[in-house]
Amino acid sequence: MKHMPLGPLMIDIAGTELTDLDRERLSHPLVGGIILFSRNYVDPQQLSALNEAIHALRSPSLLIAVDHEGGRVQRFRDGFTRLPPMAQLGKLWDRYPERARAAAREVGYILAAELRARGVDYSFTPVLDLDYGPSRVIGDRAFHREPEAVIQLAEALGRGLRQAGMGNCGKHFPGHGYVIPDSHVELPVDDRAFEAMQEDIEPYRQLPLAGVMAAHVIYSCMDCNTAVFSNKWIDYLRNDINFDGVVFTDDLSMAGAGMVGNMLARVETAYAAGCDMLLVCNAPDAVGDVLTTWNPEIDVRRGQRVESLIPAESAKSWEQLQGDPVYRAALQTVAELMA
Repeated sequence: MKHMPLGPLMIDIAGTELTDLDRERLSHPLVGGIILFSRNYVDPQQLSALNEAIHALRSPSLLIAVDHEGGRVQRFRDGFTRLPPMAQLGKLWDRYPERARAAAREVGYILAAELRARGVDYSFTPVLDLDYGPSRVIGDRAFHREPEAVIQLAEALGRGLRQAGMGNCGKHFPGHGYVIPDSHVELPVDDRAFEAMQEDIEPYRQLPLAGVMAAHVIYSCMDCNTAVFSNKWIDYLRNDINFDGVVFTDDLSMAGAGMVGNMLARVETAYAAGCDMLLVCNAPDAVGDVLTTWNPEIDVRRGQRVESLIPAESAKSWEQLQGDPVYRAALQTVAELMA
C-alpha cells in the first residue's frame, strides 16, 4: 500500500471492477478521490468488493464518492432503499414542519448508513438550490423555494448523515435554482443583481457544511467566469461566508465548463480559483492527458481538507443495520414518504 497525500483530482472508472489502468491512475499522486456511477454498480456485494479494492490501493485511502440524493439522482437502486426526491420533504414541511425535519434526518441516516455499509465514504448531497420552478436540472431535487425551509430540512438531513459517520456537501454554490438551462448541456447565465442572490446564498451562511460543490453558472454580478472558475466566488465563500471545508468543482467535462478550453485548462483554472477537488468524469482520455501534462504546485492543506471527509469510525455492516432500531424506524418513514 502506497503512502501518499491525497491529490486534487477526483476521477472515475469505466467498469465494475478495477483494471490495471484504473489501479495505475488511482495511484497517481494527483488523484485524491473517485466518483462512482450506475455503470459501476451490479449489486451490493460487487460494490463492496470494488470499494475494498479501491481503499486498499493507498494510505490514506482515496475518498470514494457518489451522487446519491434520492429521487431521480440515486446511482445505486436495486439492493438499496429507494429515497424520495427532496421536494417531497418540502411538501411535508408546508403542512407539518416538525415531522418534515424528523423525516429528513431519517432519510439522511438511511442514505449514509447504506452507502457506508457498502464502502462508500461520501455522497454529494444535499442540494441547497432554491426551487424557483423553471430550472431544467434542479426541479424536485430542491427542498423548497423558501431559504428557511431549505436550511431546516438540509440541517436535519445533515444530522442523519453525521449519525452514520458521513459528511455533507451543499450544492450548487452559490445557487443553481434560478437559471433555466441545464449546465450539463449548455452554459447558464444568472443575470440577477448580487442583492437578489442573497436568498440563494443564505443556506451556505447558516449550515454547518463539510463540503460545497460550485456551480457551472455565470453570475454576471460577480464576473464573467462560472463559479467553479471564479476566484471571486471562492474567496467570497472562504472569507465572507467563512467556509473552511472542501470546495469541489461540479464535473469539469460538463458543457458549462467548456468556456475555459480543454481539460488541462479547466483543471488549472479551477485549482487556481481555489477549488480543492476537481471532478473529471466520463472523459477517460482527458484524464490521461491531465495526469501526464499537469504539474501544479500542490497545496498540502487542500489535500488535508479532503482527507477530513474520510469517515473516522468504521461503519455498521449491512447485517448490523438490519437489527438497528433507528434504521428500521427510518425505513418505515421512507416507505410512507414514497407512498
